[in-house]
Order: sequence, then structure tokens, then C-alpha cells
Amino acid sequence: PGKISVLIEAGPAFGTGHHGTTLGCLLALDDVRRRRSIGKVLDLGTGSGVLAIAALKAGASSAIGTDIDLDSVRVANENARKNHVNGFTALHVTGANTPRIRQGGPYDTVFANILMRPLIGLAPDIASLTAPGGTIILSGLLHHQ
Repeated sequence: PGKISVLIEAGPAFGTGHHGTTLGCLLALDDVRRRRSIGKVLDLGTGSGVLAIAALKAGASSAIGTDIDLDSVRVANENARKNHVNGFTALHVTGANTPRIRQGGPYDTVFANILMRPLIGLAPDIASLTAPGGTIILSGLLHHQ
């Protein structure tokens, strides 16, 4: 009871939900879900789409996933179809400050499960794309960082 099933075939993309950073993001999502509406989601570095898809299955109103890897975008869109979720779009972009992403915002819940350098570079855009009172879930830092 209370569990949400998500079917993920990662293929060449990152993210099955088993890695510690992804699991941490899923646990943080569960905490958000218990406190408030998940609302509109932005998943930067979506990989397989697991975080955005889980958010939609947990009640998010819509989700945009972005990735710099074209294979990941294809895989994420396929995984969304396999999970029968509506309101998901995966985009092939570099950075977060694109017209399509800005038009969809502000976002109530923002995921960025990526490495430290991209997180630092994206920090100003993440802050500006997050709705007042929204939640930013960051992960992906290596132990030595």
C-alpha cells in the first residue's frame, strides 16, 4: 500500500531508480507528496525519465524532462508511454534557460540529479524557474564533493 509502480527501461540512458542518488530523489519526492501538491515538475538531466514519471504517477500536474543526450530524451519519452502517463515531455537541450522551459514555468518541484559542475552552472536558472515556495531536489554529488 502507498507504493507507486514505475516501469523503466534505461537502455543507453541513466536512471533505473536503483542508484543511491536516484533513490534519494524518489524519497524526497515522497516527502514533498506528503506535505503538498507536487504541481508542475522540471527534471533537469532526466536520463530515463524515472523521476518525472514517478512524480506524474504520484500526482504531478505536468512534467518536463530535459537532457543533453538525444538517446536519453528518446528513452524518457518511450518510458512515459510505457507507464501510461500524460503531461510528460522530454526535451533535448543544453542548459535550463530555453524558451520552451521558461514558458512551462514556474515549476513547483524541480529535480536535478546531475554532477556537481553542471549543478553549479545551472543554479541561477534553477532558482529562477522554481515557483515561490517550490521545492528543489538536488542530487548527484560524488562522495568527495
